[in-house]
Amino acid sequence: MEIEPPLEERYNELKKEELNGRRIIEADEEAIEECEEEIELPVIDLGQLKKGNLEREECKKEIVEAAMNWGFFQVINHGVAEKVLNAMINEQKKVFNQPFVNKSLSGNFLNLPSTHYRWGNPVAISSSQISWSEAFHIPVLEVSTLNHHITLRTTMEGVVKKLGSLAEKISEILGQSLGIKSNYFKERCEKGKSSFRMNRYPPCPIASQVYGLIPHTDTDYLTILYQPHISGLQLMKSAKWFPVKPNPQALLLNIGDLFQVVSNDIFRSLKHRVVASVGVERYSFAYFYCPSDDVMIESWLKPSIYKQFSYKEYRQQIEKDVEKTGNKVGLSRFFLHNIILPH
Repeated sequence: MEIEPPLEERYNELKKEELNGRRIIEADEEAIEECEEEIELPVIDLGQLKKGNLEREECKKEIVEAAMNWGFFQVINHGVAEKVLNAMINEQKKVFNQPFVNKSLSGNFLNLPSTHYRWGNPVAISSSQISWSEAFHIPVLEVSTLNHHITLRTTMEGVVKKLGSLAEKISEILGQSLGIKSNYFKERCEKGKSSFRMNRYPPCPIASQVYGLIPHTDTDYLTILYQPHISGLQLMKSAKWFPVKPNPQALLLNIGDLFQVVSNDIFRSLKHRVVASVGVERYSFAYFYCPSDDVMIESWLKPSIYKQFSYKEYRQQIEKDVEKTGNKVGLSRFFLHNIILPH
């Protein structure tokens, strides 16, 4: 049976609507911008955190500087064995190789709601907003419900536990550089909305016209991504797109919107995207470190350039914007104007 979601059919439907004049497309919405040469992000050896005080402090400094200067960085000796990471990739390959009709069934596939399976960007209102990919987006608190899929569940539980601890550790280090108490993020995220996402990017016959994943920023404190050998990830820095060179021994971390607010823009949540590929299938997975709905998000440093909001309020605003425009607006909705920061 066919495993592929009907991505091309959906793309053609939207394209037909545009050609029939039902919607006017802005000129810059059609173009997939060119990118610069591939970059290798800072690589930080977390093994230094287990050594003497001098090595620990130097490692923490590298983490903070990478977050400030890049917003993205790689870590090695992170505590997750490469065989465990590869096992997770192999498990998700089994999942995605199931027939599309099975994957999209409500409650009858992996014992998960159908809303956890996503493909192509269901709220796209133009052909340029199609994401040539499919994903399972699973709340961490629901991983244990995969009770009929033992190997998948045990592998995912092990990976999620490790990545959660890593996210907590890195957030604590970044927070301490701002003067934030050490348990600040743990208190907010321990029973929060953190999630695990399995990604598959199928070969795409129209790769010059669509993205694997449309440009966006992450709606969390911190994201941890594993992309083994084949990269389609690109990040925007200084208004230019840069491809990210994959490192199968490393985990890739990036700052999310919530940490940008907490840091008052000292750490930035960079826009990133995944490009589609004509002949290559690609897999990755990500952990999103998120708080509970009722947690208030506010700048630790003053004067704040953002108004205070709850995590639930932020997500609801994103949902409204995406439903209306097909795109996330994000932090600019919560920006305080006429704030003069000290020099």
